[in-house]
This record gives sequence, structure tokens and C-alpha cells, in this order.
Amino acid sequence: MQKITPCLWYDGQAKEAAEHYIAIFGGDSRILDISYYGEEAPGETGSVLTVSFRLAGQEYMGLNGGPQFPFTEAISLSVDCADQAEVDRFWAALSEGGEESRCGWLKDRYGVSWQIVPNELPKLLADPEPAKAERTMKAMLSMGKLDIQALRDA
Repeated sequence: MQKITPCLWYDGQAKEAAEHYIAIFGGDSRILDISYYGEEAPGETGSVLTVSFRLAGQEYMGLNGGPQFPFTEAISLSVDCADQAEVDRFWAALSEGGEESRCGWLKDRYGVSWQIVPNELPKLLADPEPAKAERTMKAMLSMGKLDIQALRDA
């Protein structure tokens, strides 16, 4: 059992969001548990309160807490991608119905911020040749979805 589990606060869409993410990530991804509002709770009796789920081996909790606390970019989920095909696949799936941003960032249809990052990027940004690292940074800052070959060529 992991010691720390991120809890994502939704406005009634926790189960829908968990199912959406599970369909995208597949593999070691599934719903682990669902709890429901009881008669004494502030939510509608019988509606979903929490959804515990796993995405690619990492556990999360989705809480249907209401509209008081919307998501912001202050917290994001970073997806480590092995190649351009993964970048393209996760970018398309997670941005559908959401909002694309800059530097590999997007918001999904639920407002959760994601970073879709090729695992090669940190190495390129830490290139021992400072001018190369700076060109990579400049190229990245001009992109929405990250293009690995363009980052390499910078």
C-alpha cells in the first residue's frame, strides 16, 4: 500500500473521470473501491462520494466534494512518455474536451492539469553544452504538444 495517495476533488464526476483515465492508461489501471453518501452526509444519499482508482500502478482518490474547489494548474499530473507515439496518444486522449496549453501542458475535460512529457526532455534540458540546453528550452517554450525531434534538433 502506498503511503501518499493524491485526492482529486470533483464536482460530481469522480467516477466518470476515473473510468475515463482508466480507459486511457489501461494496463495496471482500475477502480479499486467506491463509497457512497449516506443519509447523514452532506451529499445526495446514494450518490458517489469517493472513488479509489489506480492509473499505471499509482493510486488516486476521486472525491465528489462539490463546486467549491475547482482544479488549477498549481497541481498537475506528469505523464512520462517513452516516445512521440506515447506523447501523441496521451495528448489526444487527455486534451479531448479539455484545453491545450503550452510546453506540454493541458487541462482535461474535468479541469485536471496534465504534463505530457517525453522522458528524454530532462536530459536535453540538462545538456552539458549550455547553448544547446538553452535552445531546447526556447523550442519547448514555443510548443503546445511537445515534439521530440524538434527538441532534439534545437
